[in-house]
Amino acid sequence: MAFNVKALLGMLFVFIGCCSNVVFLELIIQIDPGAGNLITFAQFLFIALEGLVFTSKFFTVRPKIALKDYVILVLLFFGANVCNNYAFNFNIPMPLHMIFRSGSLMANMIMGIVLLKKRYNLRQYSSVAMITAGIILCTLVSSGDVKDNTHHSLRVETSYSDFFWWSVGIALLTIALLVTAYMGIYQEVIYKRYGKHPNEALFYTHMLPLPGFLIMAGNIVQHFGIAVSSEPVAVPLLSAIGLNLKFPLMLFYLLCNVVTQYVCISAVYLLTTECASLTVTLVVTLRKFVSL
Repeated sequence: MAFNVKALLGMLFVFIGCCSNVVFLELIIQIDPGAGNLITFAQFLFIALEGLVFTSKFFTVRPKIALKDYVILVLLFFGANVCNNYAFNFNIPMPLHMIFRSGSLMANMIMGIVLLKKRYNLRQYSSVAMITAGIILCTLVSSGDVKDNTHHSLRVETSYSDFFWWSVGIALLTIALLVTAYMGIYQEVIYKRYGKHPNEALFYTHMLPLPGFLIMAGNIVQHFGIAVSSEPVAVPLLSAIGLNLKFPLMLFYLLCNVVTQYVCISAVYLLTTECASLTVTLVVTLRKFVSL
């Protein structure tokens, strides 16, 4: 019964956290489509700091899972997140971004068959095939209406067409799709070997990649400047207690995005300890459908 309760709570918070996270992500992208690296860094920093205090207790708690396994998981997780968020720089609209990422069902199934020698029933095969066909159709349709959505302050003229950059974005999403699928399988293997430690895994997969953001420091600072200079708005909660302070709109959206991402990813990590990889992927895919 405890398993059912944990799994149901995980599913509930996946829908609450991830659906609200997408709302704030789209609001940020409307202001600055190239803010992907800034968003990723802010999310990783917040979750790492939370884990440092409450999970690791400032590194006084020894990890249950070997660090070498975390390093592999981190490389996969970091690469997938950077590719997913950086794709917004290449004329990828939000609906296509969400729909394309739902293709992880097919990738996860293929990885499960190849790496874990799993077998699925006809209904599972047909369901995944129909979802994949829908993703391909949506991608083909969107290719006919490609626009340069770069923030006006960063837009530069190049000899390459908007369609070319859109193709680069699709390539990034494809790479992220395959990496995410492999990561789901690898997590399943790790939890079978070491037991279930979702909070620990959440902390180390967000703390260890932080130095990697140094190579993107210039891009992050550039887009943080855009966030700071965005339209100032009054925060309703502060106004209610008589403080008429104004806050840059994009920074407010970024803060909300980071908090909801924490709720979302925590629930996903809980699910990975309670359900099979394909089940977790299906739940996340259904969440994306609801978000649309």
